[in-house]
Amino acid sequence: MNEHTKTDGLPGLDLPAVPQVLERARPRNERMASGKIECNACPVLCQISPGKTGACDRYANTEGVLVRVDPVLFLRRGAVEARAAGEPLPLLPLDGSAPAEQAASGDDFFVTGVGSSTTYPDYKPAPFIVASQARGVDMVTVVTEGIFSYCSFKVKIDTDRWLGPEQANIRCKGEVVGHVTTAEYGSQMLSLGGVHHLTGGSKKEGRVTVEVMQALGNKQPVDLSIDGGSQITIQAGRAPIVNGVEEQRMRVGCGSATIGIFAKQFWGQCDEVVVVDDHITGVLTEHQAGKCLDMKPSGLKIRGRKSTPGRYFQVANPGTGWGGTDIAEPLSIIEGWDAAVAWPGLRLLMTSTTGEHAAWFVLDEQLVPQPAPMPAEVQRVVERIGENCEPSMTSVMFLGGAGGSLRAGVTENPVLLTRAIKNALVNVTCGGAPAYVWAGGGITVMVDVMRMPDNSFGTVPTPAIVAPIEFSMTMDDYQRLGGHMEPVRSLGQALRQGAWHHDGAPTRRADVPALQANGWPLGTPPLLG
Repeated sequence: MNEHTKTDGLPGLDLPAVPQVLERARPRNERMASGKIECNACPVLCQISPGKTGACDRYANTEGVLVRVDPVLFLRRGAVEARAAGEPLPLLPLDGSAPAEQAASGDDFFVTGVGSSTTYPDYKPAPFIVASQARGVDMVTVVTEGIFSYCSFKVKIDTDRWLGPEQANIRCKGEVVGHVTTAEYGSQMLSLGGVHHLTGGSKKEGRVTVEVMQALGNKQPVDLSIDGGSQITIQAGRAPIVNGVEEQRMRVGCGSATIGIFAKQFWGQCDEVVVVDDHITGVLTEHQAGKCLDMKPSGLKIRGRKSTPGRYFQVANPGTGWGGTDIAEPLSIIEGWDAAVAWPGLRLLMTSTTGEHAAWFVLDEQLVPQPAPMPAEVQRVVERIGENCEPSMTSVMFLGGAGGSLRAGVTENPVLLTRAIKNALVNVTCGGAPAYVWAGGGITVMVDVMRMPDNSFGTVPTPAIVAPIEFSMTMDDYQRLGGHMEPVRSLGQALRQGAWHHDGAPTRRADVPALQANGWPLGTPPLLG
């Protein structure tokens, strides 16, 4: 049975000896070596020797007692607010010390599922069912770590760069771990992980998939290759690296939108503008914006399939060149000029949707575009396009199906929890971060990993992802849905259990200006208004 020699977190190494105890050793199996204990925190059932950890490095055997290696994470409100403001704050010591029970309030402390342990083999109540008062209301938070086989990461990459064909396989270390999905406005979208990659392929595929998922969830970089496309390095909160080059900009809009947005600024400075785009290339004088400005037709003939006036599809193939196309020479998409309409001296601007590519041409006597120095006024408009492009960024969303067995850790009648969530009686968080609950059946949650505490995700070698989840509600509602009342403990008791620390998440970062501080988990609608 797999086991490791890692012992950090065991008693005697600056951590309390008792608070991390999960349970006493089960009666020894006749086939189990003397001194070993069986961990039943996941289906692997590691047989752990004294002083060693199980295969997941999360549980250990110390003198015949099964303990957690990692401390339970508590959020402390002052820490969250300070870190959200960018102020450094040291962690509380892992010595079991805690405020007096009467001073512990749900307005100040919140128990997360990070490090809390699981409910496996599923009939057990959640490891922490914590009663507290928040704004004078009696609350209960049910805290656990879910073992998620049905989960994935949805990755949004803000870039105009083409990464690979839709539906293409995404690989890590040669193994398929996901696929390219439908692009959104200015963003390439990836779907990584999922039960079929975790369980439906070879052992290596499952192992590599769970490694990729854990790294992404814990905000670490991952190297991937896309069949028929690019080599990429992605990391939550960072710009992607595509074929060894760090991306800079998300496009301001498609070619048509760029024409519309800046048409008035082009007017009087250009006789024609072409905004090259993989999806919708815009031509100013044909576009409704140009017509409204009473611009003279240019006689330009452009390659591609005309959609509506001034909007062209399929002017080029997808690629890493101008506007997410495969072209390096912008004039290659021009088929010619109508000699009855065009004129010598016509001023042509060609630009991409990010302004990273731009060129200025003037028609000669034969109506051939000749490169020319770009006027300063036109250059300022191109720079304005770039100014309006948001920074290229990678966003990683954890998507997990929590509609399975972990519900039994909340209530003996799991469907009542599902109904209470749908009726907005229960607030669902992941590591204290707000989770979006999808419509429809079950409990399918999605959360931005940048809003979760660092190192929130673990794995078990089944393989599956281990992720924190918390269900908060009023005490009355918990009783009504048939919750496990006997193991309810006060917040003060939970704090005195020890082996805990706080780490207010997320930290506001200068390189992620859009990152928002989380609302307090027990102070967000619909619970306390």
